[in-house]
Amino acid sequence: MAKILLVEDHEEIWDFLSRRLKRRGHEVVLAHDGEAGVQQARAARPDVILLDMNLPVLDGWSAARALKSGSDTQRIPIIALTAHAMSGDRDKAIQAGCDDYHPKPVDFSKLLSQISAALGEAAPASD
Repeated sequence: MAKILLVEDHEEIWDFLSRRLKRRGHEVVLAHDGEAGVQQARAARPDVILLDMNLPVLDGWSAARALKSGSDTQRIPIIALTAHAMSGDRDKAIQAGCDDYHPKPVDFSKLLSQISAALGEAAPASD
């Protein structure tokens, strides 16, 4: 399965997602702010990054731009996780460098499909 970097500052969300992803066989690496997320991406070399956009220290938009500008991290798919679900927010995340967008609250089965698509895999069976 995949190594997933989850960059999320809300404990209940990172706990929920990491437990469910691990149950699916994924390895989960956590970071709780954007700067730590960029550092973890460079150190851990994940297969995909789930990136909250409203983060302390370095916001998700800035983190995505930093990751996509780095030669060592630019090919890692990034899925934006955000409570921003207004018109134009998806485009803003994509323009920052995210490859996909998932509005909160998290729809886990849809997120699994997005992770599979980012990895170039067939969609998983529903949860």
